[in-house]
Amino acid sequence: MFGECHMHIFMNGTDYRRAVMDQKDGKCETVVRRNLEAYRRHGVTFVRDGGDHYDASVLARQLAPEYGIDYRTPVFAIHKQGHYGGIVGYGFNDLVEYEALVREAIGQGADFIKIIVSGIMDFNKAGVLTESSLSGDEIREMIHIAHEEGMAVMAHANGADAVRCAVLAGVDSLEHGNFMDEDCIRALADSHTVYVPTVSTIYNLLGDNRFPEKEIRELWNRQKNVIAACYEGGVRLALGSDAGAYCVLHGQGIEDEYRAFCLSIKDTDQLRERLIEGERYIRETFRRK
Repeated sequence: MFGECHMHIFMNGTDYRRAVMDQKDGKCETVVRRNLEAYRRHGVTFVRDGGDHYDASVLARQLAPEYGIDYRTPVFAIHKQGHYGGIVGYGFNDLVEYEALVREAIGQGADFIKIIVSGIMDFNKAGVLTESSLSGDEIREMIHIAHEEGMAVMAHANGADAVRCAVLAGVDSLEHGNFMDEDCIRALADSHTVYVPTVSTIYNLLGDNRFPEKEIRELWNRQKNVIAACYEGGVRLALGSDAGAYCVLHGQGIEDEYRAFCLSIKDTDQLRERLIEGERYIRETFRRK
């Protein structure tokens, strides 16, 4: 079984508010253990968390060896104040504050740094993001500062501008990458960056009726074409489902992600080898030095 290269242990895949309530009095060991057991049951032995501000992923890393899991976490994600990201981390107002958060994460034992440089998709209107991305200068400096501290960087980025800036700045892994263009794909192909599309967050919404089906189908077709183009272009790829997000369950999510990939690209030994190689890069790069 493939490893899960993008998930959030504190989320439950069904109800974000309930997930928050479960953590409100501190780390909820029952939830963490239940989700780790789901990974063990599905044969997943490598997990990379996207962070949270409840210390749930830190607890999960401590408990993971009991379940035979190699667990990596950024502790918390970092976003700019006033922009998307508060659900999984802490915000900064300027780069001095950003650098302080990087060092705080390192001090708490982060395996890597997770940054958020754009909004998310508007599932009610295909092709639209909830907000514009941070500036190119900010994105470059955020990646540079983390690299100077010796840390690999995982970047949540949607939209062509954010993706292009992050890749050209040398980000180590790109998460989501919705609405990228051909220039982005070429930049990815020319870089060391591994791309983790987390397409299950769209694919699993097909037929769910929470959002307009027409918009979800258009989002799915767009991202399916991007994945195929990235594969053909030689982009380094890895599987991460964003498990814990709505309709993406722990353990099951990575199977859903592979199924979605196989609807974008023919299921072949070459595809599996490419995905294993991408995961190997993450295992080797996203670890405490």
